Amino acid sequence: MTTTYDVIIIGSGPAGYTSGIYSIRAGLKTLILEGVSFGGQLMNTTDIENFPGFSKGINGFDLMMNMKSQCHELLTDISCMKEEDVINVEFNCVEQNNLHKVITNEEKYLSKTVIIATGATANKLSIPNGEKFWNKGISACAVCDGALPCFKNKPLMVVGGGDTACEEALFLSRFGSIVYMLIRGEKMRASFTMRKKVEENEKIKILYSTRLLDVNGDKVVTTALIQTLDNIYNIDVSGVFYAIGHTPNTKFLRGALDLDENGYILTSNTKTKIPGVFACGDVQDKIYRQAITAAGTGCMAALEAEKYIG
Repeated sequence: MTTTYDVIIIGSGPAGYTSGIYSIRAGLKTLILEGVSFGGQLMNTTDIENFPGFSKGINGFDLMMNMKSQCHELLTDISCMKEEDVINVEFNCVEQNNLHKVITNEEKYLSKTVIIATGATANKLSIPNGEKFWNKGISACAVCDGALPCFKNKPLMVVGGGDTACEEALFLSRFGSIVYMLIRGEKMRASFTMRKKVEENEKIKILYSTRLLDVNGDKVVTTALIQTLDNIYNIDVSGVFYAIGHTPNTKFLRGALDLDENGYILTSNTKTKIPGVFACGDVQDKIYRQAITAAGTGCMAALEAEKYIG
């Protein structure tokens, strides 16, 4: 017979592991489906200097391994963790007494509640040296990385023209010597208020009708190759920050939950439209996207699941 769990957590990262810590400690029969690529975006992040408890910073990989190890140490005979990818879900499965069915590439599982913590993937530009310099000068989170010593008093660049790009540029202007904003079109997509703030900031230089073609350097980024309407040239920069959106990892849901226009799961205090199904972390948060907020909503989701089970 298929084991029925109290809680199945889909995904790892700060949200998934925090949910696991709380649900296991609550004595719930818990299954954490980490995925083959466990740990989320932080597995490929270098120094994190704004996570509470680490005054000297911590490597993203180390932080995730600490959380993973904590979950392992808490495991009981009724809880487990598996590195399996979820490919489909069936909520309120009638033939299974309205339990929720979670299907991986290896097995089928049943649970009273499900917590989705699959995160989101930062959109990247397809440039020749993009992967080579990822986290070596290229980032998708100014708030996470902008204050690092390697970027202070250095020329920086933001790629994007929406509100998020403006927020990133304004944040980086506190640290960099100058911040270039690359806008592909002739105008920004950002709101009037955000556009005005950027235009009035003396440390931000807006480059319209400009594309990023590539980056170069030795061990870290030192120059960026850009293209304008009538020229292609290199510009000195020490950091390039993508602000072209994120893609939430929700394909496996296949219409099982309500999503917004960008694919994020719609929630109310981590609750979804399906009773007993919760979502936390970047898969439902398109505003903050921080490790600490993901961990916070992971805690919330686990507490809500415990309350639902009663």
